[in-house]
Amino acid sequence: MFETAPPLLGFCAYSGTGKTTLLKRLIPILNENGLKVGLVKHAHHHFDIDHPGKDSYELRKAGAYEMMVASAKRWALVHESPERKGDPSLEELLRHLSLSELDLVLVEGFKHETLPKIELHRPSEGKPFLYPNDSSIIALATDLPTDEINQLPVLDLNDIAEIAEFIKQNFLKR
Repeated sequence: MFETAPPLLGFCAYSGTGKTTLLKRLIPILNENGLKVGLVKHAHHHFDIDHPGKDSYELRKAGAYEMMVASAKRWALVHESPERKGDPSLEELLRHLSLSELDLVLVEGFKHETLPKIELHRPSEGKPFLYPNDSSIIALATDLPTDEINQLPVLDLNDIAEIAEFIKQNFLKR
């Protein structure tokens, strides 16, 4: 298990299920409830947070292994690791967050990590459930209620307030 000050809660699903869309709607509700939320997102592809022509992008492309951009209201760190063979572990990434300032860390992806998770499932996608093979899934959020699930709480994937309430009542009080 992870040694962190704030609780971790993962959201897992197959690609295209709507993890990012749900989190974009969930985070403001959690903020309204006074929670400072951190987020770690797994990407399966190369990505840039800056764009060609910006100084930070150009300096990173020039060979800087770490590039920090800072202003009065935010800072961002990009760490290049071209020698790495696989993805970094969640535990490795958490060390870079300001954990003492957060109430909750949400994790998108990292479905093979062992941490409490809510599985998002859309039957219309034709994908199998993840929960039978992952004992760390604590709830299922789906857009089509099902009688198949009786071991886990079932949440309405489209009711963000219900998901936020589940997190507050059943997860943060642990």
